[in-house]
Amino acid sequence: MAKQSIFGRISQLLRANINALIDQAEDPEKMLDQMVRDFTNSIADAESAIAETIGNLRLLEDDHREDVEAAAEWGDKALAASRQADQYRAAGNTADADKFDNLAKVALQRQISSENEAKAAEPQIAAQTEVVEKLKAGLNGMKERLEQLKTKRAELIARAKAAQAQSQVIDAVKSVDIMDPTSEVSRFEEKIRREEARVRGQQELAASSLDAQFEQLDDLGEMTEVEARLAALKSGGGQAAVTSGAEG
Repeated sequence: MAKQSIFGRISQLLRANINALIDQAEDPEKMLDQMVRDFTNSIADAESAIAETIGNLRLLEDDHREDVEAAAEWGDKALAASRQADQYRAAGNTADADKFDNLAKVALQRQISSENEAKAAEPQIAAQTEVVEKLKAGLNGMKERLEQLKTKRAELIARAKAAQAQSQVIDAVKSVDIMDPTSEVSRFEEKIRREEARVRGQQELAASSLDAQFEQLDDLGEMTEVEARLAALKSGGGQAAVTSGAEG
């Protein structure tokens, strides 16, 4: 995976507005599950690519270190050859002196070449180091977002289960609501009320019959008094009783 592609995916995932995506999703839980999988896979790909990038950086650093060490070694060889040439020249041995001076020049050329290679690698090493640091930071950001996603998913599932449980409670309450005219309890209560009303009607009817019987008793007593007075009149003594009663 190219570094540009890695940067692109990391940037896209880090810019993702999780809450907005959840609001737009028909099934937020499934969407979050998919996002968790995408993040997990992207993190695995990024880790592999970053490891390769770091490996390439370490190779550049190794080559740079070897060039620096080679430059130092060629410098030491040039110095040794130059000193040897000076010794031969002081002894009057011009041929050997020139020979070692030439060796010193070759060593110096090798030293310059190694130094140039080391200097040429330094900007590339610096750039690669910056890339690696950005990739590491992006990877850490992705891991943080992944944890946020997992937390959000757990929260969403908990809220959904709570809402479902609450709905079940409400349904259960509705099913036993005694004020519900369609419930068995309400119909049974209405049946009892009708029976109570029928009993009250029977009680009123019974009381009415008793009143009528007592009225008949009153009428019977009055008729008995009339018959007694009539008998007294017929016997001749009743008139005095009537008169006496009228006077009194």
